[in-house]
Amino acid sequence: MKKMTQPLPRRAPGWKYDLNKPNEKPQPSSPTARLRTPPNHFCDTYLELPRSTIRLRGVGIFGGIVCICAISATALMIIYTALTPSFELEVKYTLLSLFFIALMYWTVIPTIRMDIEFPRDEPIRFNRLRRKVYFYQYHFDRFHLFSRQRWGVRPVVYDWDDLVAEACSVYAPMGNGGLIENVVISVIKPGTEEVIDRLFFTHDIEQGKQYWALAQLFMQQGPQALPEFVHPPRDWNDDSQLSPIHCIAPKVRWPEEIDFESRSAPCSY
Repeated sequence: MKKMTQPLPRRAPGWKYDLNKPNEKPQPSSPTARLRTPPNHFCDTYLELPRSTIRLRGVGIFGGIVCICAISATALMIIYTALTPSFELEVKYTLLSLFFIALMYWTVIPTIRMDIEFPRDEPIRFNRLRRKVYFYQYHFDRFHLFSRQRWGVRPVVYDWDDLVAEACSVYAPMGNGGLIENVVISVIKPGTEEVIDRLFFTHDIEQGKQYWALAQLFMQQGPQALPEFVHPPRDWNDDSQLSPIHCIAPKVRWPEEIDFESRSAPCSY
């Protein structure tokens, strides 16, 4: 299980309410059979739900490149002006300008890298026989922009009974009014209220409720409790089913040991 240096806040930022606990009756929601993005797979052993931290692919790449070009042009102009004898540019102004330019680079470069390196799908597998949940989790670190060790996929595994789904709503300076709603999954240390990890689940509260209800039905009753989905599942590793910008993203490659464990029943001796 993933270890944190210190516990996280009990409530996620913008917390509104908790969804029903793992072993409680699922909350009623809109028909899950008509989900536009149905589960990737389900069988007697496990249910796999799709997930994507990045909502719009390509925005970070193209927007980031435009920002990098603009920042670079500004930096070159400031350097040229500082080195031109006909202009008197104070050292403090030059250093302050270059500091803000470096800060912009620090902000934009991780955004571009995330858009390129985040997997095309970050699935979650619910194994009802092991009562474990497997997250295909991508880790990144903005303070180490070019690190290989701090960036990459490192799946994490938690007990189903230790999970809490939280509906959140926050406001941010955006063109659509600034309202951002999502659902996150918190991992609670057994017997306490201490949150040891928090993972993104969905960008939309209603979709989060539907996916969480599917997970509850599957873990409590098995695959026979799931509806017959109208839309077929998508193979995220099949380039023919994705847009060109999605094909840039890495394919889903579970580590062999985790892949086998998440799709199998526990051994009985």
